Amino acid sequence: MSFPPCPKCESEFVYPDQDLLICPECAYEWNPNAVSEEDSILVRDANGTQLAEGDKVTLIKDLKVKGSSMVLKIGTKALIRRIVDGKDHQLDCKVDGAGEIMVTAQFVKKA
Repeated sequence: MSFPPCPKCESEFVYPDQDLLICPECAYEWNPNAVSEEDSILVRDANGTQLAEGDKVTLIKDLKVKGSSMVLKIGTKALIRRIVDGKDHQLDCKVDGAGEIMVTAQFVKKA
């Protein structure tokens, strides 16, 4: 039997316990039949527009990539793969010409 991945860490090693599903990697427990609004993460861009997974965004500022000499120029387009609840970076994006990079939501606007 196949279970959905963990909503917190995307782990595929999920197992059932009565009517709950449990992730052994992050210890998150959830009811797959219950829809909850409290688990969704609210992230807004520089203009205050709410962002969602799958949205296309544009950089509003030149950003230096940490640990690299690469600079992402203003106007670079990106696709939001997933939204995470991080201190520094909220968006896991696929950036044109740079690959997969974590970006802070305040430096993008919805395209």
